Amino acid sequence: MTRLSLRLVPLGCALLAVLTPPTAQAQNWPNRSIRLVVPFAAGGSTDVIARLVAADMAGPLGQQVVVENKAGAGGSTGSAEIARATPDGYAILAATVSTHAINPALYSRLPFDVIDDFTPIVHLVDIPNVLVISPSVPARTVAELKAFAAKNPGRLNYASPGVGSIGHLQSQWFANLIGVSMAHVPYRGAGPAMQDVMTGEVQLMIDNVPTALEQIRSGKVNALLVSSPTRIAQLPDTPSSVEAGLPQFIGYSWLAFLAPKGTPDHVVTALYGAAKASLANPQVRERLQALSATVVGENPSATAAFLRAERAKWTPIVKTIGVQLD
Repeated sequence: MTRLSLRLVPLGCALLAVLTPPTAQAQNWPNRSIRLVVPFAAGGSTDVIARLVAADMAGPLGQQVVVENKAGAGGSTGSAEIARATPDGYAILAATVSTHAINPALYSRLPFDVIDDFTPIVHLVDIPNVLVISPSVPARTVAELKAFAAKNPGRLNYASPGVGSIGHLQSQWFANLIGVSMAHVPYRGAGPAMQDVMTGEVQLMIDNVPTALEQIRSGKVNALLVSSPTRIAQLPDTPSSVEAGLPQFIGYSWLAFLAPKGTPDHVVTALYGAAKASLANPQVRERLQALSATVVGENPSATAAFLRAERAKWTPIVKTIGVQLD
């Protein structure tokens, strides 16, 4: 081979790569690690569950799924990054009820469309929420809470991790449903909020089950209901919303994996298959159960329908409460 020919080889390879159609390139997917953006800080339920499922997806995919935490703007910062990412299967999002059901109603100018800018992969899990009250409040049922409120107007306040959080919105939704006026006391995170409920500084709050479970079991707070259609294994003595007479009061902190719009179908199918395999792993299921997460594992089309339904449910709730963050 001549020197000129040798010099032309790298150029030819580069041109071939450029000219190769995206579909043909996608057939080799995945040939490097996949980035999973969690749009919240490390350590929370979303982060822990996303990492648990992602770690086990490496086997079926033959590549690692690497988690990156990109917190900010209630999850919108990380979500926007994936909405703008190249739809090649190497960047996916851990979406939640906040990012894709609540935020569209809280923010009038999101930098992405929660439906049109994403391709659903899988609805992974549902995490029920629980209404807890301070032991200082002499009520063990919703009916007793209403009776206490009637005799003690203005005595009930509810805590939340912050304005616009699911804890804020679901607590106010609950107050509206039972017809009781309560003041909102926002905190910077669920931990400080729960601390003041335990001491009786604030009377009640709604939190997700994994973070409230230890306080409930130790008797530091009392559980009035779980916001699910049926009782859950972790709190077998706590009635469901249906049993408490509030069948419409169903609300979960859920987790789904989404890809950018335009991600090839066979890539989405492979990602879904890997996630399903992870959810079927007995060790993963055991850990999820310990976290009070109910395995769902819905396919892409079912996940798309679920996302639309969740947005349709939360939009009027947010508007009724009257919260706007921009």
